[in-house]
Amino acid sequence: MVQDLYSAPSLEEDVLGKLEKRLGRVYARLRLGIEQDHEAETFGQGINFFHPENWYAIHSVIRGFLKLTGLFWLGRRNAGRVQLRHNDIGLRDLPPRFDGFTILQISDLHVDMNPHAIQRLIELLPDLKYDVCVLTGDYRGPSVGPIDVALKGVAQICSCLQGSPYGVLGNHDTIRMVPALEGLGIRMLLNQSVKIVRGDQRIHLAGIDDAHYYRADNIEKAASEIPEGAFSILLSHTPEIYLQAAHAGFSLVLSGHTHGGQICLPGSIPITLDAVLPRRMGSGPWKYHTMVGYTSNGVGTSIVEVRFNCLPEITLHHLQCA
Repeated sequence: MVQDLYSAPSLEEDVLGKLEKRLGRVYARLRLGIEQDHEAETFGQGINFFHPENWYAIHSVIRGFLKLTGLFWLGRRNAGRVQLRHNDIGLRDLPPRFDGFTILQISDLHVDMNPHAIQRLIELLPDLKYDVCVLTGDYRGPSVGPIDVALKGVAQICSCLQGSPYGVLGNHDTIRMVPALEGLGIRMLLNQSVKIVRGDQRIHLAGIDDAHYYRADNIEKAASEIPEGAFSILLSHTPEIYLQAAHAGFSLVLSGHTHGGQICLPGSIPITLDAVLPRRMGSGPWKYHTMVGYTSNGVGTSIVEVRFNCLPEITLHHLQCA
């Protein structure tokens, strides 16, 4: 039986206090309670036990099969070949002072199971030029268990970044990571928004909590302080919220989660995306009504450290007045 998160030794009292102060008592208890239920399912209660990410025996089976076919080492090399992508976005409602504004997006690090990709990322970062960096979730590999290794890796990455990045949580992340992540200088947006100002003009950057598994997202709250008609960007770990985001008035959505399929057929055709959305939104740029979106392939991998026909990436988004 999973131990109550409020009495578990791993959850230190100062972390709990910081969470309640940061999020409010109700939200902190709600989010931790949802995580407790998730851990119960992972360890044998409920249908989620059979999800490939939680059925750890299947990881060894997949790895063994790939080794037998001789594909494992090719897939592993691919997993370390992090690419730098450039995405030019023409936006009619972008304030003129933000023409040329560049956003570096890093997603799905899964730090503790992707050492080769993380090393390549650290090599790429120092030479990049951008105005702000955003991290779109999934900092750790397993969806349960220790967080120390993942936090140590994120700290190493943060030391290579310019300025203070903004971040959201993914379905592999626990809310218990938030105090440490913010201690590294990451401004976590948990159903919140901030203003970025240039001269007399501004844009709004909002972020929501995980919408894929924990269902802790609240777009209405995240957008509550954004004036009607203002240019706004939404950070969401998963692109599955595209419908709500478009009707909430967001101009741009940046997300990850799908890994672009990770294991794809030739032509980058994903076998599965682990997401309920049109397949055209599973990787790269897309559009829904007047809203523009981008789904990152991510840096890391899930389940097994291999990629086929789907290389890992970080992306520089160049915003332009259309």
